[in-house]
This record gives sequence, structure tokens and C-alpha cells, in this order.
Amino acid sequence: MIDMGGKSSIADHMVIASGRSARQVGAMAEHIAERLKGLGIGASIEGLPQGDWVLIDGGDIVVHLFRPEVRAYYNLEKMWGVPAPGDAAAPTVGAAP
Repeated sequence: MIDMGGKSSIADHMVIASGRSARQVGAMAEHIAERLKGLGIGASIEGLPQGDWVLIDGGDIVVHLFRPEVRAYYNLEKMWGVPAPGDAAAPTVGAAP
């Protein structure tokens, strides 16, 4: 998750995640959209039919879901100045700050 406060007016938070296949990315997107709907947050979804890169716009939170090779190609983390998974500076899940 990237804190977008002060960096952009498009959202407060950006989540970037990967699925192993287009089918998994699509399933993740549908699950997230359902959860947002359950929280009363309307979300628009782009790219669901292809499943290479799905964008979920939930207003204050934007979610990007990628297949791994598409994520590596676009490298959104670099654009926003945060380490990407696999970078030496990237924190690992569950690592102490």
C-alpha cells in the first residue's frame, strides 16, 4: 500500500498487488469490489475482461491488480518512489519496521 497523501489528489491510498494468472486477478478484483460494496463504497472497475491489469477505483483508495509480468513492465512502485517486491529495499510481509 502506498500512502498518497500529499502526493496526488486522485486518492489517499493506492494498493498494488499481483495474481498468478488473469483468472486469479479477475477473482481478486471481484472479491475486492464485493467487499467495498459491503462497506458502502461504490467502486468502478477497469480491465476486468482481460485480467492483465485491473484498476479498482474506490474513491479514496485505488487498487491496481496485475499479472506479475505486467506489474514488472509498468513498475508503478518506481513511479511513486517506493520499492517494488524483490527490490533489496522492499520490506517483506510480516517484517518488523
